[in-house]
Amino acid sequence: MNQQKRLRDYGITIGQMEPGKKNAITDVKGVRVGHSTIDEGAIQTGVTSILPHSGNLFQEKVIGASHVINGFGKTMGLTQLDELGTIETPILLTNTLSAGLTANYLIDYMLESNPEIGRTTGTINPIVGECNDMILNDIRQKAISRQDVFDAIDNAKDYVEEGAVGAGRGMVCYSLKGGIGTSSRKLYIGENQYTLGILVLSNFGTLTDLTIDGRPIGIELEKHINASKSPDKGSIMIVLATDLPLLDRQLKRILKRTVTGLARTGSIIGHGSGDIAIGFSTATTVPHSSAHEPLSFSFIHEELLEDAFRAAGEATEEAILNSLITADTVTGREGNTRYGIIDLLNKYGMNL
Repeated sequence: MNQQKRLRDYGITIGQMEPGKKNAITDVKGVRVGHSTIDEGAIQTGVTSILPHSGNLFQEKVIGASHVINGFGKTMGLTQLDELGTIETPILLTNTLSAGLTANYLIDYMLESNPEIGRTTGTINPIVGECNDMILNDIRQKAISRQDVFDAIDNAKDYVEEGAVGAGRGMVCYSLKGGIGTSSRKLYIGENQYTLGILVLSNFGTLTDLTIDGRPIGIELEKHINASKSPDKGSIMIVLATDLPLLDRQLKRILKRTVTGLARTGSIIGHGSGDIAIGFSTATTVPHSSAHEPLSFSFIHEELLEDAFRAAGEATEEAILNSLITADTVTGREGNTRYGIIDLLNKYGMNL
């Protein structure tokens, strides 16, 4: 597989902390990401899966949390997630009008491997995030199929393809082509090394707000192209993974800091933008079945969260920029086109 050219390949380094080996959410051991992409004329959409570990998530849940930055979204599963503090299915991302279909097919997937669900034990809490890709995708067709969902999960691996793939196929970010992006940071507590990774589905912002490492590149590009002046009605899904031992409350505190990275790219978090963060820690698994004895696990001291706060912001910022840098130009519904930023920079003789 050809390695995509990413932000750091252009000599731009975000923040102060060191990235993981792959600079991806999959630097967190056990985490995998999969895509299923539909590229068929007016249908430009797909599904992206994030798997916290390779085992049975229903039987071995992970500590999880969510944070709503701006609630103009239709994400599913957050109520139980925040009540119980655990995640028991893969996290799936797709387009807004296919969120219900995707959740239904995710339930099918979980039922196949857990025959006790709905019989001898409770039901399942599918987690599905969404963004509105209607500019490039004929979203009314609700094109996501059962096979698309199963493929996105079954194809998950530790290499993350970015840009206009999976759920990111039809997404628009800062009036340019957006989509999937990822980044990671290493953290150290005493002699122990940990990792925090971010994956984003970017679909928000107006061109003139776009900032890359402090440079107002959106204003520079706007001099050359006539971008849409419509209000920011997009969204972003931010998925955070870490192997830090955390309480769900601590994880929520870290998720709140992803907004610092979002803001540094230029977002004003518009009225019509659904900006939602979901996170999990792989440090501890919680068994589905009760052992009738107290569970025991470790968590870090509150005062040691500072580096995680910084890592969340830095990795979110870089993940968003990677989603732009890696995205190819896409033409979709009614001939609508959104250009990859690198294609535009090359066209007008500009550099990052």
